[in-house]
Amino acid sequence: MLAHQSVRLFHLPFSFMLPQKVASERGYFREEGLAVDLVERDRRDVEVKYIPAEETLTDDYDVDLYPICKWESIRRTWEMDDGRIIANGTFADLPYTVFTRPESDIETAADLATVPVGVNLRTGQEYTARKALEEHVPADAVDLVGCGMPTDRLQALHEGRVDAVTLIDPHSTLADHLGFRRLLEYDNHMGIVGSDDVDRDLLEAFLCAYERAVADINADPDAFRDTYLELLEAEEGVAPDLFDAVDVDAVREEIDVPRYEVPEPVDRDELDDHLAWMQARGLLDEDATIDDVVAPL
Repeated sequence: MLAHQSVRLFHLPFSFMLPQKVASERGYFREEGLAVDLVERDRRDVEVKYIPAEETLTDDYDVDLYPICKWESIRRTWEMDDGRIIANGTFADLPYTVFTRPESDIETAADLATVPVGVNLRTGQEYTARKALEEHVPADAVDLVGCGMPTDRLQALHEGRVDAVTLIDPHSTLADHLGFRRLLEYDNHMGIVGSDDVDRDLLEAFLCAYERAVADINADPDAFRDTYLELLEAEEGVAPDLFDAVDVDAVREEIDVPRYEVPEPVDRDELDDHLAWMQARGLLDEDATIDDVVAPL
């Protein structure tokens, strides 16, 4: 076991990262020898994306570990030299959903050809959404536009600024109650990136603590409902008119804590396939190799 190694861990206040918060609050990281400091940004200071686009986490924020969309982990480690990928996984049974307005002429995912779909750019959503949409429309007909954080995307749809957006729970349930229609679901894939100081012992300790938190949540999800619902309640002040349009208590009642999974040490072959997919579409420099983005643990 590690002897209280200090770790600065970036935390995303999103539904798929609940185990990370639980592991910290229940002392599981500490019991595995990690003195974890959760690095969080004030949501009120975040206008577009929670992970800063122009600053590195491993350098500018002095972070040792950070979770991020799997495709964005490839881009960020290559283009920004912001650490190396050490783990990946689905993380939770929380699919992304593409929504449209009830009066829209868009009936199926195939109707999304050339239709602007709101995502949060530079977070990895443009990659996961593009890959999902390409199963229904030609690759050159995918049109993704930046609309910011989940509540911002829902606001853009509500105001008619776009005809479709991607959302994940708890915002998906809020969208249901606002009357928006579901068109398409696809999996949410995540990665974990580490700085040069992260070795195999630290990774194993992190994953052990994370696994204990996952086991707790999956065994008794109702015990974590209040913590989970805080994710939605924190957004009420960002777009109050959205919440004024629904019975918020009914929304909360319908939201279930999802089943979580434990990330696994990085799968080089899987990421190499993703890397090739990005390069084939001109989304990443052709010179990038898997050795450039994956840590040699």
